[in-house]
Amino acid sequence: MEAGDSEIPAQEAANLEKCTDPYLRCAFNGAAQTALGVSGSALLAHSPQGCEYLVNNAFAWQECDYMETITLCTKLCEDEIVHGGEDLLARTIREVKGLPITALFILSACGPEIVGDDIVAVCETVQPEVKFRLIPIECAGFRGSQYEGIDIALEVILKRLIKKEGEKVPRSVCLIAPHANANPTWMADLDWVKQILSQMGVRVVATLTHKTPLAEIENVSSAETSLLLSHDAGQRAVDYLASEYGIEQICRGIPLPIGMTNTGRWLTELGSRFDHEREAGKMVSDGERMVMATCRRKWPMARFFYRTPTAIVADATVGIPLLRFVTEDMEMTPELVALYSAQRQVRELLEGELKDLGLNPKIVYGTDVYKTRRSLGEVRPRVVFGSTIERHASEGFGVAYVVELVRMMRQFRFINREYFGYTGILNLFEAVQNEWTIRWRSKEKRYEAKW
Repeated sequence: MEAGDSEIPAQEAANLEKCTDPYLRCAFNGAAQTALGVSGSALLAHSPQGCEYLVNNAFAWQECDYMETITLCTKLCEDEIVHGGEDLLARTIREVKGLPITALFILSACGPEIVGDDIVAVCETVQPEVKFRLIPIECAGFRGSQYEGIDIALEVILKRLIKKEGEKVPRSVCLIAPHANANPTWMADLDWVKQILSQMGVRVVATLTHKTPLAEIENVSSAETSLLLSHDAGQRAVDYLASEYGIEQICRGIPLPIGMTNTGRWLTELGSRFDHEREAGKMVSDGERMVMATCRRKWPMARFFYRTPTAIVADATVGIPLLRFVTEDMEMTPELVALYSAQRQVRELLEGELKDLGLNPKIVYGTDVYKTRRSLGEVRPRVVFGSTIERHASEGFGVAYVVELVRMMRQFRFINREYFGYTGILNLFEAVQNEWTIRWRSKEKRYEAKW
């Protein structure tokens, strides 16, 4: 829909209001993302062949090695979809019983769940015939977005795989849902968190989930604390660990460490919890000094964006902490914040940040591409922090710069680069600087040297 929306007939405009083009994939994809984060396992999609493409997407999101990770599919056809595919599922499991794996995750798609395939019963029947654990996850796409799928898979993993509560490991933590993050190289964020915890003498008992051995999941109950690395998914898992095993959630209710203030607050909170206030304070002072020294030498283009009207379109994990970075570190003026999710904790966290910053931008929760396009048309920002989708969605609205930070349509980084922490601030500055430079390249004229 272009700028001349007023010329569209009323009936057609009404139909467009009902149309959605979501940013998020379905629950089946989110569950696959989570299951593929368990190393030494395989994934069996009980689905038509088309749904296997969602598994392939999840495979790439976890950066799995195709030489080490196995994905399978029952490839349901019309007969199985109509009459049920339980026999085919059981036969498929038996055919792969020789795989050298510790666990096989069986994920059910929409068709099998609609006709009533009982994957749990099938797994119980076949389990004595195979050496690896069978872990059924009922995660049909119609159950919700990929965030719902992540929560479903985490719940199954925790309830089926954790051993009985054992002795607590002093100064330990369980990291949860790092993969529920629209940073295309979120693994760098995870590595930064692990490095910080190591410097504070904190042991990571398990990461749910990324390259996580089954043995680590079994011992999750030994963790003293949990640390949620997403604002979009994983809170249910954190609450379950707290209620069942007394695992305390830390850094709750504060944005993730993106930008100066958020990083300092986050490190201070960790230092206070683990009695490392002095070390945390040194991390903050050294990090801020490094950023300022680098900026003095490199002269970033941030000074050209003072009070520039800006929009943020992202997941809550990146979008909420990015708000303070844009406002304080870049000194821009956020006029629009559009987030993919709309959970209660997302709303509470964003509203608290807006109140603290004294901002009143247009807010869109659970945005889709149409809502984003319409909101950009209303706000008319000069800068948009988002993805390739926003580069196209903002056409015709006078948007000068689209800083691509989150991945939607294309992979644009081969080297993992964090957004968390002080190096993450420089990575964000560099993304803005590159967009500013590219914007001023001539598309019509090529210059020749004078000599």
